[in-house]
Formats: sequence, structure tokens, C-alpha cells
Amino acid sequence: MAKFLNTSATNYFLEELIKNAKDRLILISPFLKLNDRMKELLADKNRLKIDVRIVYGKSELQPEEINWLKELTYIRTSFCKNLHAKCYLNEELAIITSLNLYEFSQINNNEMGVLIRRNDDGELYKDTYEEAQRIIRISDEVRITLERVTTDAPADGNGKADSEDAADKADRADKLTTSKLAQKLGVRTADVLDRLVAGGLLELRDGKHYITTKGKEAGGEFRMSPKFGPYFLWPESVGL
Repeated sequence: MAKFLNTSATNYFLEELIKNAKDRLILISPFLKLNDRMKELLADKNRLKIDVRIVYGKSELQPEEINWLKELTYIRTSFCKNLHAKCYLNEELAIITSLNLYEFSQINNNEMGVLIRRNDDGELYKDTYEEAQRIIRISDEVRITLERVTTDAPADGNGKADSEDAADKADRADKLTTSKLAQKLGVRTADVLDRLVAGGLLELRDGKHYITTKGKEAGGEFRMSPKFGPYFLWPESVGL
């Protein structure tokens, strides 16, 4: 069953949640200003190539956060308008709390929260994870040059974003990235991804998209950019 957390317990279990993430880590907080300990833990996740998603919702990132995040390949940051939720998840634990991922809050405020263990409360964990994924989908990914990326879903098995700029360097003028295909169709990138899955051109496993044999036969390609990560290319006539 869910466990009540006071201020100190919330901070303790948040650190443990980050430290013990083996596959994925989702951090949702309106305010984002990381203390040195959090930066150390997240940098270690980056070294281990753990897929980390950070969603924030209040103003732009502070310069110190920008400079730090620039160097971290496996940490992706998104902006979500009107975000007020504070939720932190790895593959086994979830924390729903009043605590922002903000150093002032962690030191000065009185906070409360609940800890959810996937093994004990599978349905509650599932509902929390699905809502976190919804928030990620409606968020705008922010490349750490302060340029927003028009995408809202993982692109492939490594969970990286479908990057337009990366595709521009792919030397494939006859094909479009998923996000540019979405622009051409006048829909969201997530809608195109859903159509590609429905058409059997992509398959969704553990929340990440993989190209199928049918997708390759239709002209789809998987690409990897050293700077922006993996993405997909599609012919304009892919038939969506």
C-alpha cells in the first residue's frame, strides 16, 4: 500500500528513487533548480545511459541549469504549460508530492507526499505512470539551446526525440522526419506516431517506438544523430 511521506522522508525517497533507477526516470516539477546532490545523481544516470525525462512548467530554465544540462546526452527536458503536478518515477517507485524539484523547497518548506511501490500497488503505479506519460506527450521538448522541439513522444528504442535539426543533417532530402511529416499533415507528432503504430509501420514496446519490417518496406528509416540522438525518416508518400 502507499506510504505517507513527510518532508525529510520525501527528500530521502526522492534521492533513492533517482539513485536506483535502472531503465527510466521521470521527474515532473513546475519549478526546476537543482541542488548539487541532485546534479550528482542525475549526472551518474547520464553516465549509465539511463533515459531521463524532466518536465517543468514555470518560466524558462535558469542559466546554471542550462549550462549543466547542455553536457548530458541522456537527459531530456520539456516545458509543460499550466503544470502544477509534482511527480517522480522510476521503473519500480513513484512519488506524488507537494515537493518541487527546487533546492529552496527541499531545504525550507514543509512538504507531504506518498510513495507508491509498483510491486505492492501495481494499478496505482500504472495510473500514475500513464498520467506522467500524458504530461510528457503534451509538453514541448526544449533543446538546451533554449530552442523548443516540436515533438512530444519518444522516437525509438533508446527513447530519444525525433529531432528536425538532426534530420536536416542526415543528407536525406527525399524524406521527412516524423515531426516534419506531422507539420506537413497539420497534426501533432504524437498523432503521426499513433498512425504509424496503427498502420504497423512502428511498434510500441515499453513506451518506446521501434520501426517494423513493414515500416522499412514502406521506406521508413532509423537514423542516429551524434548530437541529437535517434529519429525516424519517412517518404512523403508513406500513406497516413
